[in-house]
Amino acid sequence: MTHFFKKITTIACLILGLCATAAYADDGYAQAKKAFQQAEQTQHFFNTAYGYALFPTVGKGGFGVGAAYGKGKVYQGGRYRGDTSLTQVSFGFQFGGQAYSEVIFFKDQAAYKNFTSGSFEFGAQASAVAINVGANAQAGTTGNSVGAGQNTAAAYINGMTVFTVAKGGLMFEAALAGQTFTFEDK
Repeated sequence: MTHFFKKITTIACLILGLCATAAYADDGYAQAKKAFQQAEQTQHFFNTAYGYALFPTVGKGGFGVGAAYGKGKVYQGGRYRGDTSLTQVSFGFQFGGQAYSEVIFFKDQAAYKNFTSGSFEFGAQASAVAINVGANAQAGTTGNSVGAGQNTAAAYINGMTVFTVAKGGLMFEAALAGQTFTFEDK
């Protein structure tokens, strides 16, 4: 049994390494923002949110044990305020890998301060709305899925709301996991 857990741990470390490499390879903040702005569901949030965190590429993979990683930037009032990173480790039934973009909107100053406190974590109950943008886009595996032009009931929960856009890959998962974030002022 110990040999099995060593193999799973090794696989998870390799996946996390691949995720980190994928996240560093893409510096496409403008492209990711444009993709989210094309979706009708996020336009209201871009226009009214106190701020947002944008992750152009989050790499995620798993085989029993899963991991995800991405680097992002935090904006408040349309201005860049600092850097953030996303990490996630999950346990449960999961297999595959994918890359996606993620945006987190902050309703007000309190939610922004909570996120930028230095170390913030979404619990397992948190979910995202996966949106499709463009003809070749795929829905993500987390939360609800809506196509461009469709309306969604996305709303702030505890002052934040999350949207994702799949960039590629396929992952089947039924796991509970929370995302952990760090923040550094610019």
